Amino acid sequence: MAAENPVESLQEEATCPVCLEYFTEPVTLECGHNFCRVCISQCWEGFDSAASCPQCRETVQQRNLRPNRQLANVVEITKRLSLQAARGDGVCGEHQEALKLFCEEDQTSICVICRESQAHRAHKIVPIQEAAQEYKEKIQAHLQTLREEREKLLGFKVTGEKRSQEYLKQTETVRQKIVSEFQELRQVLEEQERLLLAGLDKLDKEILKKQNENVTKLSEQISRLSELISELEGKCQKPVSEFLQVRLTLGPAVRDLRVTQRMALANWFIIRLSNVTLDPDTAHPELVLSEDGKSVRRGDTRQRLPNNPERFDTVLCVLGCEGFTSGRHCWEVEVAGGGGWAVGVARESVGRKGGISRRPEWGIWAVEQWGGQFRALTSTATPLPLSRFPSRIRVCLDCDRGQVTFIDAGDEAPIFTFPPGSVPGERIQPWLGVWPGSQLSLLSRLTHSGPAPGSSFPSRCLGRHSEWGGSPCPAAAIRRELRRSSGRGGNSAVTAWGSKIGRAAPAHTPVSVTTACGLFIILSL
Repeated sequence: MAAENPVESLQEEATCPVCLEYFTEPVTLECGHNFCRVCISQCWEGFDSAASCPQCRETVQQRNLRPNRQLANVVEITKRLSLQAARGDGVCGEHQEALKLFCEEDQTSICVICRESQAHRAHKIVPIQEAAQEYKEKIQAHLQTLREEREKLLGFKVTGEKRSQEYLKQTETVRQKIVSEFQELRQVLEEQERLLLAGLDKLDKEILKKQNENVTKLSEQISRLSELISELEGKCQKPVSEFLQVRLTLGPAVRDLRVTQRMALANWFIIRLSNVTLDPDTAHPELVLSEDGKSVRRGDTRQRLPNNPERFDTVLCVLGCEGFTSGRHCWEVEVAGGGGWAVGVARESVGRKGGISRRPEWGIWAVEQWGGQFRALTSTATPLPLSRFPSRIRVCLDCDRGQVTFIDAGDEAPIFTFPPGSVPGERIQPWLGVWPGSQLSLLSRLTHSGPAPGSSFPSRCLGRHSEWGGSPCPAAAIRRELRRSSGRGGNSAVTAWGSKIGRAAPAHTPVSVTTACGLFIILSL
């Protein structure tokens, strides 16, 4: 049986039997047993003079407590030995030999005798100092790796903080820019609101003024008509010879009245033309189209073109690229040359091959100038007695009503109207017929008729859509067209009016046309 460990025996002798801890201020009783002064005092509480020993139960006197200084010194030595044993600097607990070796298999310190034992004989044994040095080197290497990792993380932290500060500065800059821009935008919008409201107030006054002027003119005409009716009713009662004189003077009076009505009801209007181009796939091989698809003439020879199903192969005509199924649309055709021509619309399903008849039954609604005559191509051609052939024809298509109207764009005189319901409810396309010696050109710009001499007109008006265009028209286009018209010798009031629009609204502001008080006026929305 192995001998008892002396260190453990010493620790047991230095332990108080009451608190089981190292003695603190040890004292010795008459019986020879030792206790901590505090512990024995607590045990004897309540006893007046005599008490018993907690260990042997012998009666002793309380006041006969002798301090044991030698035991106190032993306790201190025992504490140091215990501390050394805990640190591994002690001796082998089994053989009481110094721990000078280290078993790498069991990872523990051993003595020389332990190395020869059965438990450690086959294990790798190294001196304890060498093992400690090896483990120190491993720990140092691991510490170096940890320090490098820590430095790397510190670098990431610094970089991240720096980048975050940069991002915060950028967001602050953007925030200030947004606040500044929106503040400027609010100022611009408030200024625009002020200008537009002021313009509307002025417009209200101009509309009322114009309405009053027109009401006055119409009242005068109504009065003149009433007088003329009364005069004619009276003359109808006269004898036949006097009645014939009435017939001779009636024509000039009525014509003068119609002219006065037209000047009163149409002081000023603007029409936005639809942007129409010609479809080269439908043009007859003898027709030559311009590169922009805006004009057509008859060529000298027949071109070699593919005979696709859309192409006319017999009649010298061509269709527009655009097709319309709803709404109102308007475009103008300019006539050049002395040859014949035809202008109108056709349904998409119109015949293309072989001989076709240019009549509504065949899907064509048009007017024609040919052989010194001007006529509407109705079921039976309708002659149109005009004093002159128009050089610019406006085609106005109303898909919703199934109606197409032709107007002389030079003097705004109506030429012919196919009544409502004439045009079927299918896709309708512009149609041009070109006979030898003529050239037709499509116009894609705003046209206007100048105001009556001395008349005034508002610079804006009410309304959302143009009378024929069906969509907002840009103010820039109106200003451009007004300047162009002014350059061709138009009324100087046109230029002034265009400048007023330019100052009143930005270039991108939509402008529309509507009818109010018997005239067309402009609104900047």
